[in-house]
Amino acid sequence: MDIQDWIVWSDESVLAVHKPAGVLAIQDGYNPAIPYLSGMLNDAFGKVWTVHRLDKDTSGIILFARSAEAHRLLNEQFMQRETFKEYHAIVIGLPDREKMTISLPLFVNGDRRHRTVIDHQRGKPAETSISLIRSSEGFSLISAFPRTGYTHQIRAHLAAAGLPLVADPLYKSLKPLTPLQEAACKQSLSLPIHRVALHAFRISFQHPLSGQMLTLEAPYPEDFSRAAAYLFQKAA
Repeated sequence: MDIQDWIVWSDESVLAVHKPAGVLAIQDGYNPAIPYLSGMLNDAFGKVWTVHRLDKDTSGIILFARSAEAHRLLNEQFMQRETFKEYHAIVIGLPDREKMTISLPLFVNGDRRHRTVIDHQRGKPAETSISLIRSSEGFSLISAFPRTGYTHQIRAHLAAAGLPLVADPLYKSLKPLTPLQEAACKQSLSLPIHRVALHAFRISFQHPLSGQMLTLEAPYPEDFSRAAAYLFQKAA
């Protein structure tokens, strides 16, 4: 697919891109020869500045600035928590409530597997709100709204809440699995998604030049859409 097909929004200040799963957002520190999104955008559009990141296996919308001033203003919004990000996730289990907030301190790169861990001594305050969209037979489709922006925050918080993401090789449930969840774990191996089932669905921010509030969305990619349809079409 041509990178032009990934563009959600483009003007003199901002590029919003629908990043496919499997593509690095920035250059790999160990192997700089691996293709990465910001480098592709530099080649196609001229210099861009990274505003925030998505994990390699997370699909969805990501912003880049096209000038140093736009970069500064967008960074300020992220630092002041004035942007609004909504992720959709397919998880194993059912939330205790239709809406809930997970407030647990996170310590990034906290173990030998470089995971973000819950750590009440060394961790920094972190908050993720979740909202149930639908559920069916041991699986749930949820919206996740990270208030803070730590690496792997959503994955770590959901695992801590006993709601591990489908196809997440790093973060398993920190709570005992119910029999229904154990059955769902086995079923998840045959789902048509083989990467972390997390998608950056929507972002709202103030345009750095016009001051207009923009809300941009990225539709589900094929693997996420097929898995969601397979699991929840009967529950819709």
